[in-house]
Amino acid sequence: MPTRSKKTRTLALVAALAAVLGTAGPARAAAPPANPHLAAGGAGAMHGDTASSDTTPRPGPGTGRVAAHRTALQSACPTVLAGSDGYPVAVCTGILDRAPHVHLLDPATGASLTEVKLAKSGVLGGIYSYLDERDRLVVADGSGDLLRIAHVRTAGGGWELKVVERTPLTGAVAAGDSVVGLSPDWRGRVWFATAHGLVGTVDTTTKAVRTADLGEAVANSLSTAPEGAAVATDHALYLLRAGADGTPRVVWRRAYDRGPARKPGQLSHGTGATPTFFGPRTGSEYLAITDNAAPQENLIVVATKGNRTVCRIPVLDPNGSGTENSPVGAGNSVYVASTYGYPYPAVPDGAGPAEPASAPFGGGLTRVDLDRDGSGCTVRWDARIRSAAVPKLSVADGMLYTVERTGVLDPARTSILDRYDFLAVDAETGRVANRSRLGTGFLFDTLQMAGNATPGRVWWQGTVTGVVRIAPQ
Repeated sequence: MPTRSKKTRTLALVAALAAVLGTAGPARAAAPPANPHLAAGGAGAMHGDTASSDTTPRPGPGTGRVAAHRTALQSACPTVLAGSDGYPVAVCTGILDRAPHVHLLDPATGASLTEVKLAKSGVLGGIYSYLDERDRLVVADGSGDLLRIAHVRTAGGGWELKVVERTPLTGAVAAGDSVVGLSPDWRGRVWFATAHGLVGTVDTTTKAVRTADLGEAVANSLSTAPEGAAVATDHALYLLRAGADGTPRVVWRRAYDRGPARKPGQLSHGTGATPTFFGPRTGSEYLAITDNAAPQENLIVVATKGNRTVCRIPVLDPNGSGTENSPVGAGNSVYVASTYGYPYPAVPDGAGPAEPASAPFGGGLTRVDLDRDGSGCTVRWDARIRSAAVPKLSVADGMLYTVERTGVLDPARTSILDRYDFLAVDAETGRVANRSRLGTGFLFDTLQMAGNATPGRVWWQGTVTGVVRIAPQ
């Protein structure tokens, strides 16, 4: 066989590389910027990272057989985090006392190793917390304080959850208001947003708290990237940066269509989305949210720098769509899941009535791809998946992991007897690549909560009564 010339081999290599780079695969997406003040491993925040990308660098359980084990904690557990040591920390709301409960879980079994109860706050109190670079939980509770809680070994070899730092917020946050979301910036300051629209930064070393009032309600968390902090109120999307003294300053504001009222399957009148930083180059050059337009909502993507509109594109069911979930963002792709009609057992105070009062939960999961020059967007695929959890994309294996809820007699008609299946969805095609039964009945209701991955391809998913550990068999 004749030997190919060096030039020919080089051209072939270049062509192969160009072909690879030209393929829009989520596994080749730019990772969100690694925040040095967040726990390593991709599970330090509810949405995985401070960009709220809802991606994980770890592989999930995959497409083979899985084993699922439910740990009953007598609490709804929307937040299951894990740091560099692999120990999951669950932030839950007690079924009876409605107070936040923090559990340290056994990585091998999901059993609660120890628990601490925090002061009661609002419906969303404590949910949007995170683990810092030392695997300590950073959370605001009903006492009006910002806490750091470490999990440490006791003298007897057991575990203890211990408050190791306390910073009062009572001088900045008014009585009757409550912290909704927390996220660290690149200097280690803790950004927070309150239900009444106060945005602030906390220097926990000096105890300095600086705030700015946006004058609009906030019902979701905030996200941080090197470009600043993104907050979505019930009227607009904001990008903010801290001034020299730490005071938040608005870089730009983007109003959106908030619709005529709260929709069924949403917790507030406005966007249900925590803003998502994403992008193919830096991992944070774009911001995405959904609006609340009726009857069909839109995905809105803007350039972080300059607030330039990339696209505003209708997504999900044109006859009635809405979501309470943050979009998944990776590379040039965004994934939006419908929660329209999902039966939440409670909504925050002041949420207002839903219009219509109720609706079937038909679901829907849409992938939208940005044009390579950032000039527009196109719907790539639309799948009729009734996602009952916040989908999360593994950039390691190219799967979107979520839980599907199916009615007994009518798939879209929900009841306490519904079936819950853990899904692996091919992010390229929207095809369900694997389905594993979690259980039947309200004990397994995942209530649009976000899962997280830990080493060994283990998936942790909160439910209304505890936590489910899902792992390959």
